[in-house]
Amino acid sequence: MSDILFKTENFIFSYRVAGICIRSGKVLLQKPTNNSCFAFPGGHVEFGETNEETLIREFKEEINADIAVAELKWAAEIFFPWGSKPCHQICLYYMVHLIDVTQIPLDGKFVAHEHLEGRKFDIEFHWVPLDEINNIKIYPSNAAELLGRLGDGVQHFVYREK
Repeated sequence: MSDILFKTENFIFSYRVAGICIRSGKVLLQKPTNNSCFAFPGGHVEFGETNEETLIREFKEEINADIAVAELKWAAEIFFPWGSKPCHQICLYYMVHLIDVTQIPLDGKFVAHEHLEGRKFDIEFHWVPLDEINNIKIYPSNAAELLGRLGDGVQHFVYREK
């Protein structure tokens, strides 16, 4: 299968889904080992794959966790530099729940492996207390506000990385 990731000479378009996994007052976030910015776990949708299938596949591939995908919470139009090119990304964020809580650590951090564009690299997963979200660098930067409004239905936002 192929990711829905289009690159031209001047631009990149990306279609991604991410999971919001909250347990015991903590949210599961990821970050590359050589980076200080956290993000929600997920990945690029492949052609012919539903958003739910993508999230189930990505969580299984990256951390060997079985999840159930619940409701859509955020619809995001995201603009950021991808290397030297501008990227326009559509990212949909869903609530997800662990089916088997024995598959991954439920506290602290653990390391998994990511594959993107033929490269392999380590990625850290952290359970971050919700009341500490404002103390970390997170992508998108309005995540703390959005997490506080999870009960407000689907939230749409535009995020432009500066």
